[in-house]
Parts: sequence; C-alpha cells; structure tokens
Amino acid sequence: MNRFIETLSAGIGADTYSGVLANSDLPKDWKLPGYFLAMNESQAAESYARLQAALRAYYGRGARGILLRIGSKLWEPLMNDAPIQSKARSALIRPLPRASRRKPALELLAGRLGAASGDIAVHNEHPDLLFVDYVSPGTLRQKDAAPVCFVTLGLIRECLYWATGEEHDIEEQHCKAAGGQHCEFRIILGA
Repeated sequence: MNRFIETLSAGIGADTYSGVLANSDLPKDWKLPGYFLAMNESQAAESYARLQAALRAYYGRGARGILLRIGSKLWEPLMNDAPIQSKARSALIRPLPRASRRKPALELLAGRLGAASGDIAVHNEHPDLLFVDYVSPGTLRQKDAAPVCFVTLGLIRECLYWATGEEHDIEEQHCKAAGGQHCEFRIILGA
C-alpha cells in the first residue's frame, strides 16, 4: 500500500492527491504514506479499494489512463522491494527465448501480488494466457458496471514489457466489482 501511495503521489502530484482526498470521504491522514504501515492486511485492502474508487470518481473516464500508468510505474518498485528469491527468478526469465518469457514473468508478478499461494494463478489457454486474481483487493466492496482493475492491468502490461520488450493486447474479461467471481485478464497472443 505504501508503494502505491508513493507512486500515486508522484504520478498525480501531492496537491492533486490532497484534492482527491478532500473531494471524498477519505481521511486526510491518508496524505502520509506512513499512515498505512499500522494497517493489517484487511484494512490495507479496504483502503486500497476505497482510494481507487475515489480516484475513479475524481477523474471520471480519465481515471483508467491514470491508474494504468500508476500500475505500470509500480512494477519497478515492486521488483526492487522483492525478496532475494524473486530477484533470482527474475534474473532467470530474461535469458529465456522471448516467446518463453511471458508465463514465468506473469507467475513472478502473481507471486509478488498475492498474499498467499493460490491468490493469483496464471493459465495457458492456447494461444493466450490468463492472469486470474481470486482475491483482487482493489475490488473489495466495489460495484461497477465495467471492470475496474486498471492498476493490475498496468502492472501486467509493464511486467510483460519488461520480460519481452513488446507491448501486449490485454483485456480484463471478468471483474469482481462487476459481479464476477474473480478478476481475469486475457493476454491475447493469437491472431
């Protein structure tokens, strides 16, 4: 949560972040990244979802692009803060043939985002890949007609770009906020 707040503040500016908080029912203490250190996992997940909802309300249709960019910018700090095992795995991915890097890179991301084993899974659905988030904290107590997991989508996009040096067509097919049982992202590889 702290990295999200830091990346968000840097991305939209401290004044705009304060404006988002002022225009919502969120506590003003949320201006300080350290505020979130005292939260347990459940409180952090709820705060993460509420803050994303406030950003969607503040920016309207423009929120998608901003949250995608924040997600993309989170990739580097996520890997910088990774335990040594994750860093070792990441070093093994990039020497692989380009076509073989996608799934291990997504599995690395799943391991970094999921709090427990099985929270997020990566599946082959030939020729595509599926990134399935069963927990999706950004959707906690959220309801929307359309998918809302733009930060995760940005992270997936940047993860795949890091692994392959290529842009990918990715779409969120199911979202818990839109009534789905999980959040499912399809990485379209076939024609």
